[in-house]
Amino acid sequence: MDAAQLSAREPALELPFDADAMLAGLRRWVECESPTHDAAAVNRMMALAARDLAIMGATVETIPGRMAPGIGMLGDCVRARFPHESREPGILILAHLDTVHPVGTLATGLPFRREGDKAYGPGIQDMKGGTYLAVEAIGQLLRAGIPTSRPVTVLLTPDEEVGTPSTRDIIEAEAARHAVVLVPEPARPDGGVVTGRYAIARFNLRTTGRPSHAGARLSEGRSAIREMAKQILAIEEMTTEDCTFSIGVVHAGQWVNCVATHCDAEALSMAKRQEDLDAGVAKMLALRPTGNDVQLAVTRGVTRPVWEPDAKVMALHATAERIAKRLGFPLPHQSSGGGSDGNFTGAMGIPTLDGLGVQGAMAHTLEEHIIVPSLAARGKLFAGLLQVV
Repeated sequence: MDAAQLSAREPALELPFDADAMLAGLRRWVECESPTHDAAAVNRMMALAARDLAIMGATVETIPGRMAPGIGMLGDCVRARFPHESREPGILILAHLDTVHPVGTLATGLPFRREGDKAYGPGIQDMKGGTYLAVEAIGQLLRAGIPTSRPVTVLLTPDEEVGTPSTRDIIEAEAARHAVVLVPEPARPDGGVVTGRYAIARFNLRTTGRPSHAGARLSEGRSAIREMAKQILAIEEMTTEDCTFSIGVVHAGQWVNCVATHCDAEALSMAKRQEDLDAGVAKMLALRPTGNDVQLAVTRGVTRPVWEPDAKVMALHATAERIAKRLGFPLPHQSSGGGSDGNFTGAMGIPTLDGLGVQGAMAHTLEEHIIVPSLAARGKLFAGLLQVV
């Protein structure tokens, strides 16, 4: 079969994706800052995306945000369904619009800017770039009159960066109604996609000591900070090749001249196999204080199940790899650390392909950026998948 015949079968691969034009549209999203913990900011971003989807012809629904224990009120979800002549199970595009960067990052640390083939901005790689290129792929198909193989639904969530505590049930219920899930999380460093993800568990820790005046009666106190420091060292030393442990957040103290009564921390554990994570969870919950005059409480937070690839996932990857080859680039695959909402759908047994988003680097830092030309290349890949899967 020659190139002309192949193009006739897959016209999506000939669509006129323009990386510069896509970057201009993406800039609007990046400059609408949306940190997870600021529900109002996330909702402004949701409204912006909902408007774009509605203009494209989708039926758009806003699902009100909910309270999450220990976090507070989280933002809304947006669900957009595109009209299709078929009623068979469809394609779910699963993405989040919350970021780790607080409001003000644009002004103080990570302004939107382009330097050569790199574009910088808060959340531009994780994952507004990927979400935008997925939406652009739908738009390109609609403008060209090219039907998707199945009905398409876009689900945008507000809380992925904190482990999806308020929307997991929505994701799983929506995914159960679909045949395929595509997740435009960032591409892997080699440009590849994700066909499995490790299991992840979060924990909240609190140590309780005894207060005293640090200058006048230091010996009478028992420092919660000191106890937490001992626990942190012990926890991180539990790390093995099978299961890792890390502390990412610590809060304690109010006055330097007071022995701290309480210290709070958040821990993360990750494993390639569910049984290894289960063993790690048991170790965390078995932790005890180092002395009788201090206390330690460990509670389990949100958990992402392990997602291991099966034959259906590998067949989905093979389709994507064939499309990428026609577009002129390789598409390796791997199981990956760093959870995503694909953990949930993959663990349900629904064919899921993750890491379909934009290429870039330094996510969650003040050097977060994307490779601009990959917007067009990955957008075309996404459109090709929507046409054939």
